Amino acid sequence: MPNADDAIELLSTMEMAAADRLAVAAGVPSLTLMARAGEAVAEVAGTMAGIGARILVLAGPGNNGGDGFVAARRLLEQGYRVRLALLGELAALKGDAARYAARWPGPVEPVDGPSIRDCDLIIDGLFGAGLSRAIEGPAAEAIHAVNASDVPVLAIDVPSGLDGTTGKPTGPVIEATRTITFFRRKPGHVLLPGRELCGPVTCADIGIPASVLDQIKPQTFVNSPAVWRAALPRQKADAHKYTRGHAVIISGPAESTGAARLSARGALRVGAGLVTVASPRAAFPVNAAHLTAIMLKPFDVPEGLAAVLADKRRNAVLIGPGCGVGQATCRMVEIALASGPAVVLDADALTSFAELSASAGSDPGPLGFLPGAATGSQPSPRRLFDAIKSDAKRPAVLTPHDGEFQRLFGKLPGSRLERARSAAAESGAVVVLKGADTCIAAPDGRVAINENAPPWLATAGSGDVLAGFITGLLAQGAPAFEAAASAVWLHGASAESAGPGLIAEDLPEALMQVLPLFK
Repeated sequence: MPNADDAIELLSTMEMAAADRLAVAAGVPSLTLMARAGEAVAEVAGTMAGIGARILVLAGPGNNGGDGFVAARRLLEQGYRVRLALLGELAALKGDAARYAARWPGPVEPVDGPSIRDCDLIIDGLFGAGLSRAIEGPAAEAIHAVNASDVPVLAIDVPSGLDGTTGKPTGPVIEATRTITFFRRKPGHVLLPGRELCGPVTCADIGIPASVLDQIKPQTFVNSPAVWRAALPRQKADAHKYTRGHAVIISGPAESTGAARLSARGALRVGAGLVTVASPRAAFPVNAAHLTAIMLKPFDVPEGLAAVLADKRRNAVLIGPGCGVGQATCRMVEIALASGPAVVLDADALTSFAELSASAGSDPGPLGFLPGAATGSQPSPRRLFDAIKSDAKRPAVLTPHDGEFQRLFGKLPGSRLERARSAAAESGAVVVLKGADTCIAAPDGRVAINENAPPWLATAGSGDVLAGFITGLLAQGAPAFEAAASAVWLHGASAESAGPGLIAEDLPEALMQVLPLFK
């Protein structure tokens, strides 16, 4: 079976419908597309069930049902014991689905008739990816019966009840063992909880020409090396440490220095030629006791940061990990954004602008800085976004988790994908909305959805290392979107390489096992 499993584009349900129409306009008959889809379903079903197995096909009233009729006939011809149950009346079927239903030689049962447990495999062809309403009635009862059984389920396109664009259930939803889709995957196959509801997804090539993508112009991708490999820094034979960039990591106060050191080690391991921890003077002895290859620079918080960044060889700066929430952190962010280097804002750098906008502004924060006339108006998300947009050429990356995201951007509507895209457009920065399905969004509308993060990556300090990876790649000259997307993927791959029991300190070392893949 031809496959498109390595394709990076993710198509919304509307974009996939456009791909179908464009394929037909290009001369591929819709009947042929349905026939190939059904045959692909039958082929995957054959890998899930032994020869002669009992297979129940649940067919719906649309094209998914048509795919089910094709698959049922093909499996019957191959010697499987196949039963087919239809939602609705046979006479109500239209178009290609009606044509293939007429070729089915066996009986057609109602979906509330067959015994779900009296089979070895269930093929779910009730509803497709475009369903936007909750499933009710006999179909909902069938879904509950399927989920209550121990029978493996192969879903066609998406599990019935799952929105293929958002990855969210619309109501009752099939919990599939495996899913087969066609031409390109959809965001709902990668976003949670859709990813878990789908199980492993096979993407079959059914003859839709790839040229249709030139007209669709998709902006959503699965985060994979194909998205960013060409933008990864490549060092020439005569490279030296200064050509590999100089990353600056801002440390927090004496009691909160560990996060900055984790970030600094991440930046160094990912390839930055030099990394300096800029340390408040009170924290200098603590940082000095732990750093070797990473340099250390004392400064007076916050205004002294301007002198640190006056050296233009220091071309990327990270602010946030362990810095503390306060006016001092806000001021350092503003200094960094006005100084010219690429800027990564994480953790406290984001919360400072979000939370202080609702406060009286009299708390100096743990770095001990009280605002004066130089700070201007009260910090706020809008003030931060305006500062980012003041220099469109300066790369800027924001790395919020869900809580920080909501504090900074409020309750934006739409799916996780749509919220990340809106936030990038609003802020003018690349936004890395962190989670098990991290979304990396650029202001120009591109979004990459990550899927390689193992569950043991959820450990204290792992986000600090990720921020360091991004900063180190920016220091080497990678564009902001590609730096962020590649860092997220490398972060997940490093965690997978390290295995369960991972702690944040392991990530920069595990990266050494991953980076040789990109020589």
